Amino acid sequence: MERDVTVRVNGEPMKSTMDTETTLLDALRDDFGLTGTKKGCDQGACGACTVLLDGRRVVSCLVLAVQCEDRDVTTVEGVTDHPVTDAFVRHDAFQCGACTPGQIMSAVALLGEGRTGSDAEIREFMSGNLCRCGAYANIVAAIREVAGR
Repeated sequence: MERDVTVRVNGEPMKSTMDTETTLLDALRDDFGLTGTKKGCDQGACGACTVLLDGRRVVSCLVLAVQCEDRDVTTVEGVTDHPVTDAFVRHDAFQCGACTPGQIMSAVALLGEGRTGSDAEIREFMSGNLCRCGAYANIVAAIREVAGR
């Protein structure tokens, strides 16, 4: 069954007619043309598709787009001027890039949640974003810098 869905993405209303089973991830990429959010495992396990929904992080592959009607979604395209993005560059926290958008979105959320008391706390609250490239030390350093520690 199809339905018109309007979602505020990065502050802009975006509307599309889509199947009611379309995930937020697929709507962002296929309907709204925002390809910064990456599809990883498509099962909610890797965190590559992390976005903010009303300021809280979610894995967009497990959220239906219709659940986001008239809600605020922030993608990596919406944080290009955020201090976390700059810190990721300074600390060489980018690796292959597949997980980077999700890592950045989780880092933005983590800072908002105040979960930066220690490196161990940062690692714990970033643990939903899996990466096999070994960038964790650089990611933690980038988050620590923005947190002001």
